[in-house]
Amino acid sequence: MREDNLLGLQPKRFKVTTDSDHKFEVYLNLAARMRLSGINQLWVADITYIRLKVEFVYLAVILDGFSRKVVGWALDRTLAVRLTLGALEQAIERRQPEPGLVHHSDRGFQYAHAEYIAILEKHHMVPSMSRPANPYDNASCESFMKTLKREEIYTNQYENLEHLRTNIEEFIEEYYNRQRLHSALGYRSPEEFEQRTKSQAESRSATVEFFENKENNKKISKGLLGKGTQMPSPSPDPFSC
Repeated sequence: MREDNLLGLQPKRFKVTTDSDHKFEVYLNLAARMRLSGINQLWVADITYIRLKVEFVYLAVILDGFSRKVVGWALDRTLAVRLTLGALEQAIERRQPEPGLVHHSDRGFQYAHAEYIAILEKHHMVPSMSRPANPYDNASCESFMKTLKREEIYTNQYENLEHLRTNIEEFIEEYYNRQRLHSALGYRSPEEFEQRTKSQAESRSATVEFFENKENNKKISKGLLGKGTQMPSPSPDPFSC
């Protein structure tokens, strides 16, 4: 290898954060059928790992599917359900959503756990889960995780978990939500996008489309979530930043 000017690299350790082999119920994917018109119609949740000097820690986040704003997050040393519950409880406290909000996640046990589903039901939220091996369903959250790691995690070294927590809080609350521009939002930050669309979104509801193939004709039925009956415009492209 030395003669050929080649350098051997040790691959970085990889941590699995999704364990879908569990006994809990798996829910229908509603997010893929939704057309959003405002905030608090769809929340998208996900988990990622962050490597510190001597340990792995885990970050759970919840984004508003319409504005891409991070509405809840939690950081912990464990993948136990308390991690995702922390992000969910923060999001609920901050946003106070009306009944009918769809909560979308992967099929991991943290989101399918009875304790987590009980909180969703208590606040009249509708669980939705991704199809197997289909990252598009969770694209906006995946995009955020990549942005966080590229613009914050990989450019810094953290002394410990609390140092990381302080930096993530500043990145999310001060930079990502309030300053970072997104092409999918018309080159506005999530906060500015929400403020500009708030008056229109309050009177509109999300729709869910169901497709049925009968005699080679595609029929579409639309179900409404939340208040109002006006047909909304399409939601932003989840892969755009």
